[in-house]
Amino acid sequence: MIALIPAYEPGSRLLEVVDALTSAAPGVRVVVVDDGSGPGYAHLFDAVGTMGCEVLRHRVNRGKGAALRTGFAFVARTWPGEEVVCADSDGQHGVVDILRVAGRVGNGESIVLGARQFSGQVPVRSRFGNAATRMLFRLATGHRLQDTQTGLRGYSAALLPWLLSIPGDRFEYEMDVLLQAARRGLPVEEIGIATIYLEGNASSHFRPLVDSLRVYTPLLAFLLSSFGAFLVDVVALLALDAVTGSLLVSVVAARSVSGGVNFLVNRRLVFRGRGAARSVRAAALRYGALAGGLLAANYAVLRTLTDLGVTLLPAKLLAEAGLVAVSFLVQRHLVFRRAVPPPGRPAGRGTPAPASAERVGTVRPG
Repeated sequence: MIALIPAYEPGSRLLEVVDALTSAAPGVRVVVVDDGSGPGYAHLFDAVGTMGCEVLRHRVNRGKGAALRTGFAFVARTWPGEEVVCADSDGQHGVVDILRVAGRVGNGESIVLGARQFSGQVPVRSRFGNAATRMLFRLATGHRLQDTQTGLRGYSAALLPWLLSIPGDRFEYEMDVLLQAARRGLPVEEIGIATIYLEGNASSHFRPLVDSLRVYTPLLAFLLSSFGAFLVDVVALLALDAVTGSLLVSVVAARSVSGGVNFLVNRRLVFRGRGAARSVRAAALRYGALAGGLLAANYAVLRTLTDLGVTLLPAKLLAEAGLVAVSFLVQRHLVFRRAVPPPGRPAGRGTPAPASAERVGTVRPG
């Protein structure tokens, strides 16, 4: 088993984590990635190296996602066939829990999460952030996870090439791993671990505003795109209904205009990079099928509500509210799906290149 610990400007707890882990499990190999911490932290990484760890260094700070990919690439080259358990450097993950996660990682396509229960004294930003990502993750994927932001994760060896193909250099990387796993149908197991926040989580480098926006951007962008298309749809519907007096003609024409706008915006901005240019026609056909289904559902709800005496604008608002989530899930999973290489197959053309393992000043014991 390989323990992979990304670290940026760590404190002395990095040494405590490594010492406790190697003492409890002498056979474990530990890989620490210095994510551009700078000369002021060199003594800590030198000390980790003298404890028998492999230390990989980034010249500049590139983010947690990049550090993890550097570690994955190094492990895949150096110890092929070994599973990897990722843990944080600040002591938030107990050694017992790290080893429990390692013990549950199987030989197939296995992902194991150490899920915190968020009991006791938990910083407000951490409690709120995890609650929000749980809710949005379930909305986007239909899967319920207790802890989508945990840094304690175990991966089978077969998943390393796949992990290297997933983009994202900072905290959004770990969220995208879970989103991609849900799209691929990979099994994700959670085991409960202790919730440890030392000194109010003061050592965390997570920036609540900037990094949260990185994590939430795909969903937020979709919702904004949908709202823009919704405004186009409403204005066109009301105008056409006033001119034609036909609900069916107005619904079809308005949805055709707003659907075209929605497709172009989602393909270029929301789900950008999902699929090659040659797949635009296929995506358009899938979007057309989705639009047809949504159009039929929209018209049926509008007809029912207006027949019940609800005026057109409130009826439209009610109908659209129930279809936004369905539209997002179908577009993300089917319309703009991106081909991701299966586990065990290296990333090919059109797939983001894995972060290179810069063995700058790799420290060895002695």
